[in-house]
Amino acid sequence: MMWFNRKIGICIGLLWAAGCSSGFLGLSPAGDRHEYVSARTAYEAGEYQAAVTQLTAYIYKTKNIARREARAYRLLGRSYEQLGDSVRALEVYLEALEFHPDNVPLLIEAGRLYQENGLTERSMELYARALEEEPHNADALAGQALNYTHRGFYSKARSLYDQFFVLRPQAAPVYRARYADTFLRQRNYAQAFIHISVALGQESSNADFWRISAEARYGLIQLREALEDLETAIRLAPERKDLLAQKALWLYKAGEYKKSLQTTREILRQEPENSLARLVQALNWQRQGKVKAARKQWADIAQTDPRSFVGQVAGKLAERK
Repeated sequence: MMWFNRKIGICIGLLWAAGCSSGFLGLSPAGDRHEYVSARTAYEAGEYQAAVTQLTAYIYKTKNIARREARAYRLLGRSYEQLGDSVRALEVYLEALEFHPDNVPLLIEAGRLYQENGLTERSMELYARALEEEPHNADALAGQALNYTHRGFYSKARSLYDQFFVLRPQAAPVYRARYADTFLRQRNYAQAFIHISVALGQESSNADFWRISAEARYGLIQLREALEDLETAIRLAPERKDLLAQKALWLYKAGEYKKSLQTTREILRQEPENSLARLVQALNWQRQGKVKAARKQWADIAQTDPRSFVGQVAGKLAERK
């Protein structure tokens, strides 16, 4: 009996050793673990192409599906994202979900990437699946909240942000800014200003935070302060022609026609086809009595940019008696 037990023990030991060297029962062998660690090190060092090469070899060198680890897929997808190849990154995440359909981090990565590429409906499906698995996952709550904002369901978005802030009371200020934006879009300017002020108290160098503050102040009829906040946004992001165009429009509404025209010229020197700047320029021309020139410009905007909101407004202005 002792001989038999010793024999069994030796066999089990041999099987375990074989398993550790060849991935028995789906366990990664020591060599493979080293390959993954090496790929992760390359990623952390910013060597993304090397990470792609190593991770691709790591994932696809075996037919054993159990060895296709979710963490390796995630790192491979992120490496492709860092290389600017979002299409390949998404393919990696979707393939990974075939093997790991309930993996929440993978669902969140794929949902985020769909969201960033404007595919909101598909993103919502993936975030919903993540929340089914983990109803209190902060990343999934924030991602789905942003999707609801994009779809125009602002109250629903805020309810998810409320849950998110309970889980992460010290969250990055961008989330508070997104929360403020839901109020802004519903013209609740007072609440928008309160929450964007919180975000600015944490980070005062973000141009979009100042833009939201400016729009909230504008809605509260604080015109001078709104323009000051907008100027701050422009100083922080001088390349943002959308901010300059907004400034030109507000100056026009304030009756500052010369300053408004000067701002539109500044934009059009660099972007001659900027539709909003051209529309505001024509508004100022009309105020100066150049009605024919204004209508001609509005008609041209409507013809060249018919589907945009600016193009539709220009078309109505051109037709107006």
